[in-house]
Amino acid sequence: MKLSLIIPAYNEELYLATCLQYAIKELTAHAKPGEFEIIVVNNASTDRTSAIASGFENVRVVYEPIKGLTRARQKGLESASGDILAFIDADTRMPAGWPGKVLDAYAKRKDLVCVSGPYRYFDLSGIKSFLVKLYWLALAKPTYWLTRYMAVGGNFAASKQALLRIGGFDTSIAFYGEDTNIARRLAGEGRVQFDLGLVMDTSARRLKEEGFIPTAVCYVLNFMSEAIRKKPATSEYRDIR
Repeated sequence: MKLSLIIPAYNEELYLATCLQYAIKELTAHAKPGEFEIIVVNNASTDRTSAIASGFENVRVVYEPIKGLTRARQKGLESASGDILAFIDADTRMPAGWPGKVLDAYAKRKDLVCVSGPYRYFDLSGIKSFLVKLYWLALAKPTYWLTRYMAVGGNFAASKQALLRIGGFDTSIAFYGEDTNIARRLAGEGRVQFDLGLVMDTSARRLKEEGFIPTAVCYVLNFMSEAIRKKPATSEYRDIR
């Protein structure tokens, strides 16, 4: 199985190089050349995002001129040649063993169409870090048991053929709820697995900027809205860079 790693990037010059360094290290440790590819989707950036990505020989840059996270993900889907498409964010730092866990999950279950896991914030400490762990353990995982689907946008991998069968990403969704939307729709094609052990390290910039409780409430409301009304509750969002 070939793995395509897709990284949407809008004005990510401060984080992208580190993200790519971590990703390249892990992918080259778990796969041979030709068994993986890395695609950065330059999503209408006005900074040095494209130049930074182009400086890595193992990285292919594609351009999506219309700004929007789901549009960037869709461009990645259309550009990828892999059997499994893994999506992470430009401010993540891939932990050791992450590609292997994804490939093992698909090897073990032939009905698997999506696997995802939680975030762990590398720049968050103390009580807030504990509350994040509690959120995933006490709220997110039980919710997954009830719905049988859940995905985190910067930490999931999906079968390319399953994504194509459902028509790809819903580009009418700007930001909030897009990951729940794709997980809900993929659940009709096979097993969607949420694994607490498939952790992705990421920046806490949104939590710090908008506040822990408002951010958590926003994500919960949009998950519930997608699950019940089949559309997000929130249409507006802020870029935090």
